Amino acid sequence: MTGEVHRRAFLAGTALMAAAANSGPAGAVDSTASGLHLGARKPFSWELLKERARELAGQPYYPPPRPAPEVVGKIDYQTWGEIKFDTAHALYAESSNRFPITFFHLGRFFPKSVEMNVVEGEQAREIIYDQSYFDMPADSIARELPKGVGFAGLRIQEAKDNEELDWKRNDWVAFLGAAYFRSIGELHQYGLSARGVALDAAVAGRAEEFPDFTRFYIGPESGDTVTLHAFMEGPSIVGACRFLMTRGKGVLMDIDQSLYLRADITRFGLTPLTTMYWFSETVKKTGADWRPEVHDSDGLAMWAGSGERLWRPLNNPPRVMASAFSDDNPRGFGLLQRDRNFDHYQDGVFYDRRPSLWVEPKGSWGKGSIQLIEIPTDDEIHDNIVAMWVPEKPASAGSEFDLSFRLYWLADEPFPTPLARCVATRLGNGGQPGQPRPQGVRKFMVEFLGGPLADLPFGKKPEPVLWASRGTFSYIFTEAVPDELGGHWRAQFDLTVEGADPVEMRLFLRLDEQVLSETWLYQYHPF
Repeated sequence: MTGEVHRRAFLAGTALMAAAANSGPAGAVDSTASGLHLGARKPFSWELLKERARELAGQPYYPPPRPAPEVVGKIDYQTWGEIKFDTAHALYAESSNRFPITFFHLGRFFPKSVEMNVVEGEQAREIIYDQSYFDMPADSIARELPKGVGFAGLRIQEAKDNEELDWKRNDWVAFLGAAYFRSIGELHQYGLSARGVALDAAVAGRAEEFPDFTRFYIGPESGDTVTLHAFMEGPSIVGACRFLMTRGKGVLMDIDQSLYLRADITRFGLTPLTTMYWFSETVKKTGADWRPEVHDSDGLAMWAGSGERLWRPLNNPPRVMASAFSDDNPRGFGLLQRDRNFDHYQDGVFYDRRPSLWVEPKGSWGKGSIQLIEIPTDDEIHDNIVAMWVPEKPASAGSEFDLSFRLYWLADEPFPTPLARCVATRLGNGGQPGQPRPQGVRKFMVEFLGGPLADLPFGKKPEPVLWASRGTFSYIFTEAVPDELGGHWRAQFDLTVEGADPVEMRLFLRLDEQVLSETWLYQYHPF
């Protein structure tokens, strides 16, 4: 069966209760769609989408179409960047809807055709690709593409009534590539991404699988919220996803997923977040780059089901590392960019404005673990970090998973701890000043700010509570950071350890029996 036949089989399946009398002529122009050509009307609902996903999970997998590969393969990054969607053709540009929708063109790095549909009540109509929707140079190789090749992805533009941001030049959500999506968040800057699912990431002997969003159903819109449905498919999975995306101070996404497995999955990653971390003030090899820090996120924050708040600074490890933090009904987790000081980056790409992304579970998630995958990188062009929820329930062929959660794309986590938070982790050579620095000893300086530290009685010092999986601690003390910033303290200690195996560490501050800070977790790689 060819990919095109498979696509048509899907359309036939979604028409379980089709009424031909409601279908308009294929290729008709809808005046509310800014001149976009729309296909015939077909029944659509969330229940129909889930029903078709369940049905298709029992059938062989056929990959999405890759039209005209000999032409698309020549649309390199520069050529692709010169192809701009003409906002005069944006979906909803001329309607009462506030948020117009524009589309990405196919190219070498986005060669798979993604079907786009607009929802009208209980029906949907396919948006038919036409070259006239795009502005491109007269000599662009893209002009050689045949009719109806399709789109690579979509983006949601800012509101037409936004007086500060021109909707034709600014967007706030983008879906592009496999099952990836992202938002500009609260500070109007793209950074990390979310994914529909992560299958066997960093599993020895198994290649990671990247399912695709193969079809989108756009609409309806209500106030500040845009609804989007997506059909996701890969060799091992079929899924139906519903997004309710609200534009406010930041961006909120309420997401429902129904996932159906075709094959066994060893590491079944739900709500995966992916980001880039190259280096920061924690560990920076001399001359690695002219900038002080380069990262989209600097740590993983977790709010355990027990109520404990944890902070795990990210690493650029010497080899691929997978860490698991077991939990029962977690309250949330996220990859955050806590360092908002431009001077710490010195870069015009605004790393200081990259969004933080927080996952809030809905309902009972049960037992499982928040897992963190860290992959070595020597450049900022690679997303080398993944954080996700992995359920304890085996992900075996024939299994079904229903999941609901909310994503917060903000400047900070949406439910900050009342405790002091970790704001910096710094490593250096161990030992005491004025004496030879011993081999195998590393000095740690971990900074905390705010919370109960701001109200410590005069003369009282917080006590550091330390633990390590191996090695010994020495030269342990705390002190107020001498910057006249109230509630800013640091814990200092040396760790002596032999061998190159990683060391797991924990630290929090307390006074008597009162916990003063979140728990700092760290994976130290001796060097």
